[in-house]
Amino acid sequence: MTSSEVHARPAAQAWVIDTNIVLDLWLFEDPATVPLRAALQSGVISHLATASMRDELERVLTYPHIVKRMAKSGIQAQDILNRFDEHCMIAEPASKASCTCKDPDDQKFIDLAVAHAVPLLSKDAAILCMKKRLSQSGVMLNPTEMPAQ
Repeated sequence: MTSSEVHARPAAQAWVIDTNIVLDLWLFEDPATVPLRAALQSGVISHLATASMRDELERVLTYPHIVKRMAKSGIQAQDILNRFDEHCMIAEPASKASCTCKDPDDQKFIDLAVAHAVPLLSKDAAILCMKKRLSQSGVMLNPTEMPAQ
């Protein structure tokens, strides 16, 4: 293969994805997440997360209502964690951002998105009400368009 035949794929665009959206992607298979799932699987987007975000997902996967849903769907917690790991770039925890979330559990998602100036996907009310402040900090909350493949 010559160098002219090699087509370099641009680097994946990093996005911060909160735990509820991760569950929508890999457990609930919410139809609204189809474009995101395709972008992750094709490498157009990568999931930027910290070890504590993965730990949170692992903890949430033990909640009784989630365990029940996994059993109904024939999915194991490890399957979801494997999908998380497959599409994730682990980053160091970010410093506290200038905008503060009412829910301290969600702050880590905001901090990481602001530190890296990347989009943030969330449907958490405590984050949704911060759209303007996040935008002023360089973070697009819930972009409606996926990057081109």
